[in-house]
Amino acid sequence: MSAEVTIQFQNVTKLYGRVLGVNDITLELGGGAYGLLGPNGAGKSTLLNLLTGQLLPTRGTVRVLGMNPRNNPTVLRRIGFCPGFEGMYASINGITWVTYLLEMQGFSHSAARRRAAECMELVGMAGGMERPISSYSRGMRQRTKLAQAIAHEPDLLILDEPLSGLDPIGRAQMTGLLRDWIGMGRSIIIASHVLHEIEALTQSFLLISGGRVLASGTAEEVHELLFNVPLEIYVRCNDLRHFAARILSAELADSAKIRKTNNGDDVVVLSTRHASQISAMIPEWMEQDGLKIYEIRTADDSLQSLFNSLMKIHRGEL
Repeated sequence: MSAEVTIQFQNVTKLYGRVLGVNDITLELGGGAYGLLGPNGAGKSTLLNLLTGQLLPTRGTVRVLGMNPRNNPTVLRRIGFCPGFEGMYASINGITWVTYLLEMQGFSHSAARRRAAECMELVGMAGGMERPISSYSRGMRQRTKLAQAIAHEPDLLILDEPLSGLDPIGRAQMTGLLRDWIGMGRSIIIASHVLHEIEALTQSFLLISGGRVLASGTAEEVHELLFNVPLEIYVRCNDLRHFAARILSAELADSAKIRKTNNGDDVVVLSTRHASQISAMIPEWMEQDGLKIYEIRTADDSLQSLFNSLMKIHRGEL
């Protein structure tokens, strides 16, 4: 499986009228686990729907497991898909729904029912599988969608925000289940707008925004990107004025201002393009000046600033 080209996009563009869903994407992924990271509206769902054949590209070609996924039962039997939308029959119970989808995959009714029960139990729905879907919480619906996605043991699992709506315990359980899936050598692509959700599962990332794949790499490389694009950094230390003066004299920030946070803490707010250099200099300043650093953090934990900066780089603005 790992030697096979699992996903291939060649100059793929998808238009919704005059609106761009994805824009001239070319990529090739082998077997393995990949995180698709981007803010809401970035084009993640469009890309996943192209992979499952639900959408036809306006331009370019899509290949999944070496084949065109559009109206292709051979491909669809090898794909498991957990969509971002609900798409379930509210009037039936969870196990009946999963059983029905397995029967569509070619399982006999008895085999489908057994497998559906196993997977509903696996995702923590043993106590709720006989209840109507209309009575499910959002988290229970997410669990049921994941059960149907893995039930036929696909070669490639495609997940669109699968942890959305789950409580912390549910997130931990589903993360463990997906780790086990990856540990069996199966391929997975998981879309999210939260870095740590994907980082808990894989070290391979695709960053998408504005319908474009802006960057790819490991978690370490993504974090390095955070330190090499323009951003704001908050620093809490024992001598704010001295630290701000150090930064400005070294020409490592466009500005350094002392502010009070919502928590009442005084911090230095740096606007900088040189975060990696600042982090490298801080140990030296601590030793030379007796500086004590209590906290360093970025102003935007959602990574929106990273995507905004990458878009500006692509447009030639930085």
